[in-house]
Amino acid sequence: MNDDFIIMCDNLVKIFKTSDTEVMALQGLDLTARRAELMGIIGASGSGKSTLLNIIGGLDTPTMGSVTVDGIDLRKMNRADLSAYKRDTIGFVWQNNARNLVPYLTAQENVDLVGRIGRRLDKKYTGRLIDLVGLAGRRKNKLSQLSTGEQQRVAIAIALANKPRILLADEPTGSVDTRTTIEIMKLFELLRNELGITIIIVSHDQEVARHVDRVIAIRDGQTSSEILRTELIGNRSDLSAFSEEETMELAVVDRSGRVQIPAELLKQLSIANKSKVHIDVEDKKITIYPVDV
Repeated sequence: MNDDFIIMCDNLVKIFKTSDTEVMALQGLDLTARRAELMGIIGASGSGKSTLLNIIGGLDTPTMGSVTVDGIDLRKMNRADLSAYKRDTIGFVWQNNARNLVPYLTAQENVDLVGRIGRRLDKKYTGRLIDLVGLAGRRKNKLSQLSTGEQQRVAIAIALANKPRILLADEPTGSVDTRTTIEIMKLFELLRNELGITIIIVSHDQEVARHVDRVIAIRDGQTSSEILRTELIGNRSDLSAFSEEETMELAVVDRSGRVQIPAELLKQLSIANKSKVHIDVEDKKITIYPVDV
């Protein structure tokens, strides 16, 4: 186990079965996440990104492969250990914030309620969470008195109330407008910096690349590419103004030597699915170009 990494997923396969169908959601996916990393996972609907998040969070188990968190293989946990893992190590934020909130409680009471579970309530800490998410002046307001964006901020504070080492967010900006999306993404970076936790955000929105350290693109149940922020981006405070020139996209070579080429590049070269291509190697570069056969 490399101590730099808090999460290591190796050759994950997940197959969902019904009486007459079988769907492979993950097809040998590999992924690592560093401690205190702010990571995005993007992909189209059905690509396997939410399945991956559920496996990391202990809500589901892989059909094959392993997922190790802080040196512990989740597949080797018994029921009690897994329950403790979900309570003490993981925090969840969902697109539907009502899943996290009790409507008749105030913002502060919602966070305090979760803080009581499994440990003595630390009101100093839960009060700080309300401050960190920008609701210091709204802590006594009930949900009906809060906007959708403010409710999502409460949901984020709730997810942090158990003092997790990892925060998992599944489409956390799916129900808010663009301006609120940018504000919430800035909030995630603030929380990572203040609390030192690893945050993984699942989204179908390519714009997430502008607000995180690293983006993993998933296609057909496999890691297809990574998008990295440059050092310039990491030192800038205006996360809403990143340009494509300030990111670097890397393709991922899987254990069988396969590379998933982005669909837009194949379209530019008029390379159709299952067509044949030339591959040349020169000066430590691999060139792929179409050929008529």
